[in-house]
Amino acid sequence: MGIVLAVVLIAGVAAAVALGRDSGDSGTAAKTVRGVIGSEKAEFFADPDTVKALAAKGFTVRTETSGSWAMDRLPLKGYDFAFPGSKAPADELRRGADAQGGPLRPFYSPLVVVAHRNAAEVLADNGLARLRSDGGSKFTTQGTLLMDPYLTAAKDDRTWQQLKGASGHAELSGTVFITSTDPVSSNSGALYLAAASYVADGGRVATDAKAVERTAPLLRKLVQVQGAQQTSSDAPFRDFISGVGNPLVLVYESQVASLLMSSQRQEVGDLVVLYPDTTVSSDHTLVPLTGHGRELGELLSTDPELRKLAVRHGFRPQGAAAEFSAATADHTAYIDQRLTGVRQAPVPTAEVLRSMAQRARG
Repeated sequence: MGIVLAVVLIAGVAAAVALGRDSGDSGTAAKTVRGVIGSEKAEFFADPDTVKALAAKGFTVRTETSGSWAMDRLPLKGYDFAFPGSKAPADELRRGADAQGGPLRPFYSPLVVVAHRNAAEVLADNGLARLRSDGGSKFTTQGTLLMDPYLTAAKDDRTWQQLKGASGHAELSGTVFITSTDPVSSNSGALYLAAASYVADGGRVATDAKAVERTAPLLRKLVQVQGAQQTSSDAPFRDFISGVGNPLVLVYESQVASLLMSSQRQEVGDLVVLYPDTTVSSDHTLVPLTGHGRELGELLSTDPELRKLAVRHGFRPQGAAAEFSAATADHTAYIDQRLTGVRQAPVPTAEVLRSMAQRARG
């Protein structure tokens, strides 16, 4: 009788396993997906809470980082998704890969300039920036970079020494410029050129070679004054927070917001966040290369827990301003939740933007 019962029990277990397989039950077996992502999203995917939330949905995600504009040169066979920082490099990827349907844009982040307080105040005193009134407090931590006056200063090769009020600050010397990333390989660097070109060309988005040529000399100055450039905004931002490097650095708002909301928050020192009055938002765009990659993109766009975690890492979910506002309510001294007075510049096509970046690099 014992032998008979054992045989029946084993048969029952085998039938249950087979039934689970036939029904597609993935409750115990996660789908492992591989993707290449922009480095600004690395901390989000590495967050143990993100890993846990994805596992609860049956996903194990393995990621590698790359500059957004370098992804289309990678051998993507074996990857399930590519996740650059904006639509333009995603369009390039879709043309060269067998994408599974249209791209998905679960969240976005505008570009901002972080400045040390002395630099921000000198810019404001010389009409290149406007600092927010803070109710009589001695210090301000947020303001607006006036792109037209700033680009005029860049065109004229103005130095800090030529600006009123800079003489008392030894750290402010040499040409006034914003540190950005390599526009040929990095998303933030390319979008910086898109915004600068739009402003310099009288509010026109570049559409052809003639338009690129009109602003090429200025864009070349913006890039070449920097010398060697990083392929990721992460290193320049960390250098800035550590108190080294250039006093003006282009970063994603998400990097600032994530730092402010971190449970292990480090001191931000004399940080001032300048929102360019004309900027470009980085629409983080997932290109699904397999069915599992598409499922992941849809989860990131719709799952409440994953959206909450994206906000915790500073990203603004598409179509959900209230979620971001609630999460950053304690940090409005730095974060402009409504992007007041900020104009969004249209982004050229991928082909034009790549040409613009190459011309700027010389």
